[in-house]
Amino acid sequence: MKGLRELLLAEKTRLELIKQRLDSELAGMPAGNLRICKSNNRTQYYHHKSDSIQGNGTYIPVAQHNLARRLAQKSYDRKVYDLVSRRLRQLELITKDYKDGEIEEIYQKMACERKKLVTPIEKTGRKKKEEWINTEYIGKGVKEDDIFIYTENGERVRSKTEKIIADYLYHNNIPYKYEKPLVLKGYGTVYPDFTLLSPHTYEELYWEHEGRMDDQAYATSAVRKIKSYEENGIYAGERLILTFETQKTVLNTGDIERVVNRFLR
Repeated sequence: MKGLRELLLAEKTRLELIKQRLDSELAGMPAGNLRICKSNNRTQYYHHKSDSIQGNGTYIPVAQHNLARRLAQKSYDRKVYDLVSRRLRQLELITKDYKDGEIEEIYQKMACERKKLVTPIEKTGRKKKEEWINTEYIGKGVKEDDIFIYTENGERVRSKTEKIIADYLYHNNIPYKYEKPLVLKGYGTVYPDFTLLSPHTYEELYWEHEGRMDDQAYATSAVRKIKSYEENGIYAGERLILTFETQKTVLNTGDIERVVNRFLR
């Protein structure tokens, strides 16, 4: 998940690459423009050898239709180039002094004595995070005959991999909630392995680790649950984090680190 500034800069980079490509393509295009007309249900192409379209132009025979294609491409490229150039100018202006969290920063820079007298126009990120951490919930719970695996934070989890994930989050000061209930319409209550708070949008993210994907019944159930997430507007790669394991392919710390960097940094 990314802040608006990072998204704007990514879009700026994308447009700059498009502009570079168009610069190269337009440099090799033929001079002039294309005129297309219909005659007796036949499409005919004419070449205006200057940029101004006056008169009929020179007829392009079938054997030279590649010229028509290049002229049509040139017209399209020019329109895209003009649009991209305009958008780049706009992005240059907005990213010049824009940064995420500007409104919150005004409050955070105030002296403590003044903060006590002011009500922020929006909840600060710190306040949202504190409220989320302090919200209580009733988890799924465990049965007495379930395996005993404890995290370094003192929680009882259901698998060694869940312990590895939980310990990584704990050591990196990333708050999480283990098996916090979530209602999915059309499916019922699920207990995501980990519920986290996006540091960018302050929306909840759900991390489901599917650890027995070589078990057909387990895999079928997992796919059905993932589909239910999506039917409720929670998509993988956005607010749904998915990791998988089989007996031969296991999750490691590097995998966890990549997930954290992608969604929680």
